Amino acid sequence: MALWIHFSILSIAVFALCTSADYYAANFSYVGPNGPDNWGSLSPSFAACSNGKAQSPVDLLKIHIVLNKELKSLDRNYLPTNATLVNNKFNIGVHFEGKVGDININGKNYSLKQLHWHSPAEHRANGRIHEAELHLVHLTEDNNNIAVVAVLYNLGDPDPIISQIEDKLVELVKETRAGNENVQIALGTFDVQEINRRSQRYYRYLGSLTTPPCKEGVIWNILGKVRTLSKEQLELLKAPLGPQFQHNARPLQQFNGRKIEMYYQPNHKHGTQAPQP
Repeated sequence: MALWIHFSILSIAVFALCTSADYYAANFSYVGPNGPDNWGSLSPSFAACSNGKAQSPVDLLKIHIVLNKELKSLDRNYLPTNATLVNNKFNIGVHFEGKVGDININGKNYSLKQLHWHSPAEHRANGRIHEAELHLVHLTEDNNNIAVVAVLYNLGDPDPIISQIEDKLVELVKETRAGNENVQIALGTFDVQEINRRSQRYYRYLGSLTTPPCKEGVIWNILGKVRTLSKEQLELLKAPLGPQFQHNARPLQQFNGRKIEMYYQPNHKHGTQAPQP
């Protein structure tokens, strides 16, 4: 994603998806006086972190979930493209240099720009805490609208997506521990086709960025299929981060009357009853 020198509050929000524009000035954290409870007071542009009424993450509680038969399939057709591994200080991400692919929501196209991980997972599934969460961040062409596809992980077999970059993650750890800041490592062609499959079930709600400036209006799409990653992979995603970011999951936010819409397309083996988280 392009980096802007001069930007509006909206651009700050978009930039935060990559590196958090105000991170160095406000120095937000996940522990201590600069932790999530105080994000809203660290910078004027972070006010939504305290005052917002549609914040993320949330718990996918059964009482808030409504089956919406009008929702469309969340089709994805991501293509391999050049990418860069980045230590964002507060998470580890992959930024794409070219066109990867789009998702279509309510007739509007959102292009995949970057992805990053949180551990433990930020969203919960009816109270259950997962080991990690992948966020695939999409923007409309004018950068005015944000949609995120989220994937939850349990510990288990290695994740093929992370397996592609394990050696680069090791390199990132070495560079970071050597004192090299703002480390960026070329990945060459990075392939996320592993998550192209049509989802039988996903959950959608309107929320916010989960890091400052906590901009609202983000369309969240949480896939029902839980993936797995190995313990070693989880450790690699944490190792380059400082102690204050080892646990980089924002606490759950209030629903404030929101509902979570569920898309469910049953197959013949499972009948017609929609499963819950």
